[in-house]
Amino acid sequence: MTSKSFPLTTLRAKPADAVARALLAVVGDIPASSQNTAKVPLIAAQHLTRVAARKAAMTSGSLAMAPGPLGLFTLLPDLIAVWRIQSQLVSDIAAVYGQHGTLTREHMLYCLFKHTASQAVRDLVVRAGERYLIKHASLALIQTIARKLGVTVSKKMIGGGISRFLPVVGAMGVGGYAYYDTAKVAATAIELFEKS
Repeated sequence: MTSKSFPLTTLRAKPADAVARALLAVVGDIPASSQNTAKVPLIAAQHLTRVAARKAAMTSGSLAMAPGPLGLFTLLPDLIAVWRIQSQLVSDIAAVYGQHGTLTREHMLYCLFKHTASQAVRDLVVRAGERYLIKHASLALIQTIARKLGVTVSKKMIGGGISRFLPVVGAMGVGGYAYYDTAKVAATAIELFEKS
């Protein structure tokens, strides 16, 4: 299922805007899933989480191996690669919960970024008793959220860029964080789809 692409001309050319453009490209293209509805979706989702977290850690750690200033050029490709792994994970978790057909860009934004920037994505979800409802967001709101996330993520990128100057140790730290981050994305997705 692919949603419409986003006009990106309103985003200025700042580092945070480059991150926002990359983020919009990832959440605007919802990946298909080969997973079927599971009898016990939580166990299937936990298995998918372990596989995706290891893949994200290996991808991110490998990209962080580039030494010194060359490593700085891998920051955005690293983010995009991990976001794509995580968006596939969200898609697969939705599928094992039997909800892939209703998966939207709002689901993706919420699952990918709730744990790192909850203030930016809080307007996407409404809690009704024990259930979570995802609201449809306008293009303007999606772009505003992407800008906020772009600022948050680019600040973390700058801090993470220092680790690129310590290739082996830095790569282990970056890979470990990618594993942790992917597990948090999965936890958000599991909670959301269990209560939808």
